[in-house]
Amino acid sequence: MDVLSIIKQEHRQVGALIDEADGCEPGDERLHELAREISEKLSLHLSIEERLFYGPLRDQAEDSEERVDVFEAYTEHAAAKGLMEMLRSGRKPDERFKAEMQVLGESVKHHVEEEESKVFAVARKLFDDDELEGIGEQWEKAKQRAQRSSTGGRKKAARKKPARKSVARKTAPAGTGTRRKKARR
Repeated sequence: MDVLSIIKQEHRQVGALIDEADGCEPGDERLHELAREISEKLSLHLSIEERLFYGPLRDQAEDSEERVDVFEAYTEHAAAKGLMEMLRSGRKPDERFKAEMQVLGESVKHHVEEEESKVFAVARKLFDDDELEGIGEQWEKAKQRAQRSSTGGRKKAARKKPARKSVARKTAPAGTGTRRKKARR
């Protein structure tokens, strides 16, 4: 599958989650789950997109306007990352949390519109069909690696050995004014 189709598909998946969050009222605990899921999917998408799509696109951009379009997309990614960080605070899903979700949603939707028109046009101009397919294959592999490592990391964390108890520092009895030295290892 070519990279532009993959990107569009992922845009639609995140867009559906944003629409679901828009339908939630402040205080709805589902907002936390949606924020986590949006953040997870969007973080992976942005990371892969910047590395495999924007990087080569920026490097091959032929004129100033094309580079501006690519750098604008990078800047919109940075804004989305900042908003996602706010949502990871663990606060209750109150009116402020809902507002932050709405701003993230509006920002992402704006970015998607511009990317699918301006940035995709630049990509179609600079890359042939084989190159778009090749980037798409790299994207799918990167996504699979990231998903394997994240599920593997959760399994490892679950099997982690309990931490050893800390050894309390030995001190002299109260009122003596001196401390015993710790033995060096």
